Amino acid sequence: MKILHLLQSNRFSGAENVVCQIIGMMKNESDIEMVYCSSDGQIREAMRERQIQFIPLNRFSIGEIKQVLKKEKPDIIHAHDMRASFYAALACGNIPLVSHIHNNSFDSRGVSAKSIAYIFAAIKARHIFWVSQSSFDGYALHKFFKKKSSVLYNIVDVDALIKKMNLDDNEYDYDVVYIGRLTYQKNPQRLIKIFRLVKERMPNIKFAVVGTGDMEDETKLLVSEYNLNKNVYFLGFQSNPLKIMYDSKVMIMCSRWEGTPMCALEAMSLGVPIVSTPTDGLCELVQQGETGFLENDNDVFADRITEIISNVDMRERLSKNSLRRFSEINDIENYKDVLNECYRKK
Repeated sequence: MKILHLLQSNRFSGAENVVCQIIGMMKNESDIEMVYCSSDGQIREAMRERQIQFIPLNRFSIGEIKQVLKKEKPDIIHAHDMRASFYAALACGNIPLVSHIHNNSFDSRGVSAKSIAYIFAAIKARHIFWVSQSSFDGYALHKFFKKKSSVLYNIVDVDALIKKMNLDDNEYDYDVVYIGRLTYQKNPQRLIKIFRLVKERMPNIKFAVVGTGDMEDETKLLVSEYNLNKNVYFLGFQSNPLKIMYDSKVMIMCSRWEGTPMCALEAMSLGVPIVSTPTDGLCELVQQGETGFLENDNDVFADRITEIISNVDMRERLSKNSLRRFSEINDIENYKDVLNECYRKK
């Protein structure tokens, strides 16, 4: 059985990480072959590092996707997020389609061009996976596809993660880490405003920002405006940021929307406390005051970060609880069983 994973993006981020986890966990299934197909770009190097067969698209179009399907002859298309699912539905013909939705984007919550267009993919799909309950509930028309939908929380291969982290033998002394794209979804302006509040409380604090995006220049200008240049370190895209995360005291997120973010799961697997806005899948991961904090008020958000950094006992307790919580929710065998059942359904 050959399964083609189809994604629109040409960069490595959360959904792309999920696909790599799926391919990795299925590599020992003797009768399953998986390939990764997306727009060409930065993602090529990520696939090379992971030794995953990559099929590049010069242009993400129905015509190119059809050409790939004709050549590769997959038994199933596993399309990730709404646009890729829509294009796959138009191109797949009689090839079974599995749709996998990774976030709860604002532009699909109401009746919009995107939410209406996805109806065609949802009708065509054999099954729809949603990475959090909020992703399913957030889709404006979800009730029409309830029977073919299920929530499949993301998972992390801890052994592979630790192995990868150990490839980096550097020591980092950042107090706070942010890992993610610098885009509207991730709300980097709010991130920097919170940084400023924390600096007022802890003048020598060090923040690491890992990631790039179309708001990078704007974010850097805000850092200069707030006189944070000696506190904020922009590290750009990192193919292996795990040791940076592990060595930090807390990871923060300010997203406007999410699914079940992989970076949050990775932080939990490493015992790194999380402080985040109460957004979508984060509300299902973070236990308030037990593994981290969910805060909407910027001043309280800054207070939580300051408290975690300055209070060693609290940090150790949150870290221990994060590891416990992660072990409770990270069921790789169940994840594989669910996928196998979907793929092999007649």
